[in-house]
Amino acid sequence: MSTAPVFLAGPGVLDAAVPGGTLVLDGPEGRHAVAVRRLRAGEAVGLTDGEGAGASGTVAAVEDRDRLGVTVTGVRREPPPRPALTVIQALPKGDRGELAVETMTETGVDTVVPWAAERCVTRWKGERGEKALGKWRATAREAAKQSRRLRVPRVTDLMTTRQVARLLADAAFAGVLHESGTRPLSTVPLPGDGEIVLVVGPEGGVSPEELAAFADAGAAPYRLGPTVLRTSTAGTAATALLLGRTGRWD
Repeated sequence: MSTAPVFLAGPGVLDAAVPGGTLVLDGPEGRHAVAVRRLRAGEAVGLTDGEGAGASGTVAAVEDRDRLGVTVTGVRREPPPRPALTVIQALPKGDRGELAVETMTETGVDTVVPWAAERCVTRWKGERGEKALGKWRATAREAAKQSRRLRVPRVTDLMTTRQVARLLADAAFAGVLHESGTRPLSTVPLPGDGEIVLVVGPEGGVSPEELAAFADAGAAPYRLGPTVLRTSTAGTAATALLLGRTGRWD
């Protein structure tokens, strides 16, 4: 699956995948493969279920405008990541939220939690909020395929500060990126299992009340480095740092 285009197979499609077998890609992903990518018989292709299973293969035949057969040449399955990494992402302005989701996905985050922080300028309400959340989830899917990931990060529903605090309380390690932090994130002990949960605040910063609520939940403030990053890039930098330190990039 190194350079071949990757597509998301439907539920259960990869369950019985074996080298030499044949799989069918149809629906929206099949239509994209046939009509947009214009794949033809003999071309390399990759499939994933987005939950840890993947198959490499070649197109056996284009059967319709939205359906093609794939001859499997290899199968790969990944166990759930340890430790898992969740980033609580305060809502940025404009399309910077999608940028944050895209780059964190490419880097390796496992879960992204949209957070309605007190100082967020952007607000997700009603139909507008549903549309924005849909864009975040679509961005995660496309970025996972682009980066050849077998697992598509989960993008949760929008959470309040109280809901975020409950997530932090249940984490194996919890922290908040904040300039008031006296300890660098690069030096804190990290767990080998469970869930790491990190909060990335909005451009206006995490409010004192939010910091206090997170501290009560066991999440201390940490600094990422000597510079101040934007909310749309801080999560990606932190993801890279933490995945390197946990050994998941080894």
